[in-house]
Amino acid sequence: MKIEDNSVVSFNYEVKDAKTGEVVDSNMGQAPLSFITGKQQIIPGLENQMKGMSAGENADILVSASEAYGEYNPEAVQTMPREQFAGIELQEGMTLYGQSEDGQTVQVTVKSFSDEEVVIDFNHPLAGKDLLFTVNITEVREPTVNESLSGQVEQPDGHGCGCGTGCGCH
Repeated sequence: MKIEDNSVVSFNYEVKDAKTGEVVDSNMGQAPLSFITGKQQIIPGLENQMKGMSAGENADILVSASEAYGEYNPEAVQTMPREQFAGIELQEGMTLYGQSEDGQTVQVTVKSFSDEEVVIDFNHPLAGKDLLFTVNITEVREPTVNESLSGQVEQPDGHGCGCGTGCGCH
């Protein structure tokens, strides 16, 4: 079966910054990442280029920044008063999590700080980067009725969303 819309796809991957060759994420040697196509569960450029592949296939897929985590937006860098970070031992490059006005979780990176101010970056850490994915498709199948209704991949134990620990499932 080939990957098409509304397929359950499981795959292993390694992703590198296409410019520097630095590995930025990988699940090689771990449980595959599973998702349902067409549900916006992985970056669009990767999903689009995986369509037509089958279980057992391997590929190197180059995804442009615009189809990955977006272009880097310099306006997403803000300077805030240091007192808003009271009790936090700040380090340059550290990731902090907060809550937006609409209740969504927001991830920021500390760019720099002084006794008076903290410069934070709301851009995703991979924004502005072209990414090279090495993928191995381990399974392609039709979703179950429950998966179609929930939009989430069931695990063999009947729970979870099939994405391991890093994709924000509940």
